[in-house]
Amino acid sequence: MAAAPRSFSAAEVRSRCAEGACLVRCRRRLYDLSGFVRLHPGGEQLLRRRAGTDVSRALDGPPHRHSANARRWLEQYYVGEMESGDDSGLARARCGLTEPPARRRSRLSCSPQDLVDWQKPLLWQVGYLGEKYDEWVHQPVDRPIRLFHSDILEYLSKTAWYVVFIVWAPVVLYLSWVSYTSLAQGNTRLFSSFTTEYSIPVHKYYFPFIFLLGMFLWSLLEYLIHRFVFHMKPPASNYYLITLHFLLHGQHHKSPFDSSRLVFPPVPASLVMGFFYGILKLMLPEVLGLSVFVGGLCGYVIYDMMHYYLHYGSPKKGTYLYGLKAYHVKHHFEHQKSGFGISTRFWDHPFRTLIPEETFEKED
Repeated sequence: MAAAPRSFSAAEVRSRCAEGACLVRCRRRLYDLSGFVRLHPGGEQLLRRRAGTDVSRALDGPPHRHSANARRWLEQYYVGEMESGDDSGLARARCGLTEPPARRRSRLSCSPQDLVDWQKPLLWQVGYLGEKYDEWVHQPVDRPIRLFHSDILEYLSKTAWYVVFIVWAPVVLYLSWVSYTSLAQGNTRLFSSFTTEYSIPVHKYYFPFIFLLGMFLWSLLEYLIHRFVFHMKPPASNYYLITLHFLLHGQHHKSPFDSSRLVFPPVPASLVMGFFYGILKLMLPEVLGLSVFVGGLCGYVIYDMMHYYLHYGSPKKGTYLYGLKAYHVKHHFEHQKSGFGISTRFWDHPFRTLIPEETFEKED
């Protein structure tokens, strides 16, 4: 039998908040968000200002109406109940007026269901979820994921964020130098395989523009991979496609704040990069293809660093990254079929997958 929830007095809550904890309540239910303050898309200071208060009204907005997944997420930090008499009747009345009955029922019945054994590797379990997989994988939880039985494979599937920069930044610098010095020799001409009379010489001064073209093409590739590969909906009857989807991206949506799985491990990343370099080498003169590739590689490094920061950083309100963090968190918690741009929202516009802005009716 589960133990009865602990009771907290108002004085105890005030004391813990004064010591630096971030406790909030929703009616009489109390939550400790101390470990979540830096992850919240609204910023650390927003949650700090709400410490010790009732957040029932804030959950329904404005400025943001929290999704069912956000309410499930909140339940993970439940620590107990406020003692009777410590919450005013006025506060209860306001909460009741601002929360529709249907939304309240959704909140009270939204505890996540464990369909897998978290004590065992998940990769070989998710394929058996069948029709339940898509709903399950899009109900995020705040806990680490183990994929493989093998410790070696498990180690290779995880990466600290700084490893990506340490590994690939020197590669970007070296290949940039190789590309520039090769173009400086003056032997590179575009369309030379089709015609010698009208081929176009590619001078070394073009390298920055070719580099930027590679970064631009990467942003498009980032969007296309995220939308059509990472967010494919595997058939419920296909164990292997469900397993593959979970390996590629489902694990990230299930545990979006698992810090060891927010960036692409260098070993599999090198295989993917080798594939795309091979395509560029077939389509373009070798030096030109390398110049485009190194720009794309730089774009990838920036993307991975930004992706980590959008999950674990606390950007200043009003900045570009602040808006991008809120946008990406909405993709995780509510709009999984839109908002596929990560380092930029640019491609969501022409492909019509932009997350819609929220609107609120004025209260009487």
